[in-house]
Amino acid sequence: MRLGTVTAALVAATVAFSALPAAAAPLVAAPPVIDVADVNAHLQQLQNFASSNGGNRATGTAGHTATTTYLQQKLQAAGFTVTAQTCTTCSGGSAKNIIADWPGGDTANTYMFGAHSDGVSAGPGINDDGSGTATLLEAALQLAAANPTMTNHVRFGWWAGEEQGLIGSKFYVNSLTTAQKSAIKAYGTFDMVASTNGGYFVTGTDAIAVKLREYFTSINVPTETSTECCSDDGSFRNAGIPSSINSTGASFTKTSAQVTKWGGTAGQPYDPCYHRACDTYPSNINSTSLGRWANAELYAVWALTTGSTPANDFSVSLAPGTATVTPGSSTTATVNTATTSGSAQTVTLSSSGAPAGVSVSFSPASVTSGGSSTMTVATTTAAAPGSYTITVTGAGSASHSASYALTVAGTGACTSPGQKLGNPGFETATAPWTASSGVIAANTGEGSPRSGTRSAWLNGYGSTRTETLSQSVTPPAGCSSYTLSFYLKISTAETTTTTQYDKLTVQAGSTTLQVFSNLNAGAYTLRSYNLAAFAGQTVTIKFTGVEDSSLKTSFVIDDTALTVT
Repeated sequence: MRLGTVTAALVAATVAFSALPAAAAPLVAAPPVIDVADVNAHLQQLQNFASSNGGNRATGTAGHTATTTYLQQKLQAAGFTVTAQTCTTCSGGSAKNIIADWPGGDTANTYMFGAHSDGVSAGPGINDDGSGTATLLEAALQLAAANPTMTNHVRFGWWAGEEQGLIGSKFYVNSLTTAQKSAIKAYGTFDMVASTNGGYFVTGTDAIAVKLREYFTSINVPTETSTECCSDDGSFRNAGIPSSINSTGASFTKTSAQVTKWGGTAGQPYDPCYHRACDTYPSNINSTSLGRWANAELYAVWALTTGSTPANDFSVSLAPGTATVTPGSSTTATVNTATTSGSAQTVTLSSSGAPAGVSVSFSPASVTSGGSSTMTVATTTAAAPGSYTITVTGAGSASHSASYALTVAGTGACTSPGQKLGNPGFETATAPWTASSGVIAANTGEGSPRSGTRSAWLNGYGSTRTETLSQSVTPPAGCSSYTLSFYLKISTAETTTTTQYDKLTVQAGSTTLQVFSNLNAGAYTLRSYNLAAFAGQTVTIKFTGVEDSSLKTSFVIDDTALTVT
């Protein structure tokens, strides 16, 4: 699919291998169908590499070297231009990123698909991330075998050092010029796509994510976004490249609602063998998920890079897509757009369906596809209680819409005002909070409380770690103000002034309120958010701290409140 020359930015510390493809075949109307048995054959090879080399494929080991050699040889034989980029910052200083370009297509419109080729030292790393490695490899091989006419360029990447803190993908992105970064219109990473108790998570609004959702819709498989973090999409996103992470889930637990969607066992991790010795083939692979993801990946590659020159097009989505307000109050949502084909274009936003007493505005009123706008829904005291559907339309070369479900609550008195969070200062053990082990405690030092004797201290270990803190609450309807507040202290050993290595994500339900990082280090500061959109609903307030492999960052929370008046 991609060009047949090595990108200039990859010349340093690289070795390039290429082979010429056969003459282009006629355009194939639809992508080939991937047989999951072919993907499983790659996984068996990865298991063999681990079994023969100390039981793992961690970066810097013989097992990882065997993996990257296998990828290089398979891709080169299929006709890809393959660059083995030496990641000098990875463990051992000689691990290879494998970058494969398929010849042809407009290199100014490049779509890139990636996975990490390494695993942890605890085991073979078959689901994490042998599954992403194998599905992308087979998608690339099937593309080469079909040899369709290319309109846009496709590039595949397999990264070293992901388990040490996204080191390989950061190294690659840092090697690109500004123009080369701009040429990559979307990047999708595929990390753990065969979890035995998993789901289907497509997290992002880039063009690749749009096509993946389109594929899963076509086979009647629902998708969700995920709050699990992080993978190599972060390296690209931090460089301004539209990106998505796509997976079946890692250590988070499956809910009853997700069991209804996808089957499996509620209350258990998506992957019970995450970062463990039992992440082996075939016992830790869900072949149904594996096959679906392999075909979804090829569908996205095919739709974005083959055939006749696509018309400029875009998509529109809303986050959140529902809200409850009381008359006289307002709420906001984010209107996200993405370029799904062709070039970016101006999208003008409008709305319809708002009842009397309800107004909708956008800031800005028009965006370049790939950008976002804040939608404000304001009500007067005359707004009639009821449920309404507001249609948000984006107009450009075509028109696309998304629906917003608005509930205007009754105007009864605020019968239950006050502070609604339980144990807001963490002074009475843990309940009703749910937290990772050791987060809520009588912390000292960096984790010392703002008041009282206890606090919630997430991260601060200086090693790869994810910790969470959450509580579900139901703010009463009919009140005029709903304010979530807390004090946050951030201390870090990171020295960068530009890169978010360690992050704290604050969410209300599926809505991300704010993301903090090592760049926000400082003393206790009051943070507050309007939660009027969740009046009368049960919502989970959640803090997720994610720390990379080195240089610690501590996120300390105290004196929380959800104040309703």
